[in-house]
Amino acid sequence: MTAPTSAAPVTPYATLLGFTRYVDRTGPTKATFVGGLRRQRASRHGFNPHGQFVKALKADVAFHTGGTHLAQVVDLVKPRWRPLYEALTPGATRWLHSLGEPAGVDLAQTRDALAMLGDLPVKINPQFGVRFADGRAEAVRLHFDEAPPSEEATLATLHLMARHMDAVLPHAEPVLVDVRRGEAHRMPTDVKPEQIEQWLAGEAAAFRAIWSTAA
Repeated sequence: MTAPTSAAPVTPYATLLGFTRYVDRTGPTKATFVGGLRRQRASRHGFNPHGQFVKALKADVAFHTGGTHLAQVVDLVKPRWRPLYEALTPGATRWLHSLGEPAGVDLAQTRDALAMLGDLPVKINPQFGVRFADGRAEAVRLHFDEAPPSEEATLATLHLMARHMDAVLPHAEPVLVDVRRGEAHRMPTDVKPEQIEQWLAGEAAAFRAIWSTAA
């Protein structure tokens, strides 16, 4: 009889969404949150209720339809997700209109990147990019939560996207879109990237320590 093999260790890892939600927490809630992420990674379970919504939004950009696909997806999604989509659609449509004439905006392909914050890998995964007629481009990360994104979560998201923009969408500006309110957040001009980097490095070290103790 062979001895039972132990399960492979679950290495520390975070998505951009998971890490920015972590930095937004304080005190004991940080440990609870990281423990949940670790269990989810170990079980490989996870479901994205926003998948069809993102596809519809991308279709409206790609086909210059200004919100037609968003309006349709509310009726196409499963009934349990319909209230969520109804809450998201007005703000997303406002954001679409804020981009200008639909014919002057095209969908741009983004790529995922892997950021290393010390020894912690963080997956940088914007949902898509937009490219304007004048050549400007934006890499777009969507915020779906009921509460607006905090200053900390916004800075962390935009900094990490900017840090890896050469891989994500070269020469683009990172943008965090608060979908429910239709507002686009960009990096403030007065921030000091080196200070954000130090702050995130400390957060990442604490994340790894909590992950290890949750084993």
